[in-house]
Amino acid sequence: MNNKTLAFKMNSIRNDSFVTATHTQLVSLMEAAGDAVFWLDQKGQIVSVSKRTTELINHPGAITGQQLSDLVHLPDRVAILNTLNQTLATRLPVRVNVRLTTHAAERWFEFQINAYVTDQGESALLVVGRDISAQQATEERLRHMATHDALTGLPNSSLLSDRIHMATAQSRRTGEGYSLVTLNIDGFKKVNDALGHGVGDALLRVAGQRLRTTLRDVDTLARIGGDEFIAVLPSAVDEPAIQLVGRRLIAALQQPFEIQGHILYVSASIGVATYPAHGDTEVILLAHADLAMYRAKETGKARCVIYNHEKFTLAEHDVSMEAAMFEGVRNGEFLLHYQPIVDAHTREVLGFEALMRWMRPDIGLVPPVQFIPMAESNGLINFLGSWALRVACLQLKLFQEVSGRRLYVSVNVSPRQFRNDQFLNVLDDAIKSAGLQGDQLLLEITEGILMSDPEHAEALLTAIAARGVRIAIDDFGTGYSSLAYLKRFPINTLKIDRAFVKDLPESVKDAAICNVVLSLANHLNLSTVAEGVETEEQLTFLATQGCTLIQGYHTGRPGLPDVAIKLLQTILPPAVMPLAVH
Repeated sequence: MNNKTLAFKMNSIRNDSFVTATHTQLVSLMEAAGDAVFWLDQKGQIVSVSKRTTELINHPGAITGQQLSDLVHLPDRVAILNTLNQTLATRLPVRVNVRLTTHAAERWFEFQINAYVTDQGESALLVVGRDISAQQATEERLRHMATHDALTGLPNSSLLSDRIHMATAQSRRTGEGYSLVTLNIDGFKKVNDALGHGVGDALLRVAGQRLRTTLRDVDTLARIGGDEFIAVLPSAVDEPAIQLVGRRLIAALQQPFEIQGHILYVSASIGVATYPAHGDTEVILLAHADLAMYRAKETGKARCVIYNHEKFTLAEHDVSMEAAMFEGVRNGEFLLHYQPIVDAHTREVLGFEALMRWMRPDIGLVPPVQFIPMAESNGLINFLGSWALRVACLQLKLFQEVSGRRLYVSVNVSPRQFRNDQFLNVLDDAIKSAGLQGDQLLLEITEGILMSDPEHAEALLTAIAARGVRIAIDDFGTGYSSLAYLKRFPINTLKIDRAFVKDLPESVKDAAICNVVLSLANHLNLSTVAEGVETEEQLTFLATQGCTLIQGYHTGRPGLPDVAIKLLQTILPPAVMPLAVH
């Protein structure tokens, strides 16, 4: 009999919010009601228990006569006492989860507590418990998996972030700072490459154990990936104390490792940043600790270096900007501008190139040449690139609704994006979300992407082309300029770099280069886009030489979507709208 059946039977004999029942009825119900059933008087003292309860608890003394709270795990006793009092006061059933001490171990129970009236007219309590130990264990494992590194069992980056926030809050209350320690294992890559990932993983597990035992109980040690560990040290901010901890951590890893029959020797490089002296946010502190750690590697390894603003001035700009970039992503400071791409002969807008911009509240627009390479280096480009691709496709849908005709959008793909194994999934999601046809999207890549790994490039470009998405070579002629890839890869468009356009038509050399590119594209049935067109003379020259499309200040500056919409609203749609890009 389950709890619901018991409740039904008891409700059937309810009298004025109390349950009136005979002792015999209750004893019969108790044996079938749950895994543990207690009959208590109004003081919480155990009057009777089910047989199953006696067998489960196997208490050395008599259970009856004791307080139920005495059998509950000490930290849970307040909860059970409050629940008992609440039930007596309200006469309503109440549930509570507590740990019960049994002969084998502490087990979790869900207790449903009901108030009733005895034959003698006294208030009493019936406590029916369901063993939920397995459920609690599963939930605990899931919580642990979500917050801990699977390899070492140490906290992961998610839990680390929480601990940093806690340390920051505590420091603000107490006025005592804390240190953030970044540790990287010197020589780990050689172990991994020479002996395999199995040995490398085993080394990381042992290293994590050694590092953890070196630190205090109040300290947090996390593994955030690879051979990088981060520690949070509350109240440790003066240099002698930090250096002492650093020496202990390094010494712990310099002891030989015996892994699968191999004797291995490694060390560690450590960087430290302190709150609030070296930063008042998680992002800035991590950036500064990382910078100090790399300085330790550069200056001999097996060292602990504390961040110093004066000594690290050369890199300070980059570190500060990188920290601001991460904050900018969180705060929605990145946006897209759209520059029109027009037919060189009809001047009709056929599409737009989506250009990423970063609007910092403190200084305004940051030039892409400053933040794009940094995003490529720190990995943010994958997130920003995916976001840009999706938003650009959705925006194109709106542009088409405004103009009443078919358009296309051009989006740049960085080298790191191109190497990401999730890129095709990101591409499919962007197209599907916007409801576009594949040929309404043009992906711009550089020559260097093609030549760095031709086999990967060929496989990925073939998969992209199979979706109908078109490929453009950006800044053509400024990189490798290998004619072989024009034959090998499914390329649709060549973009003539502004360096060859800015001195047209006066420059004989630039004119010759443009003529060669345009002639080559024509014979290979490729479209061409000339970038950086700023004068009517440049446009006329390029159109005369057979350039397909024009992009530049002369035909439209990059702007927010509303600027592009106003431009489209001033142009009458042609009777027939060809895509114009093969």
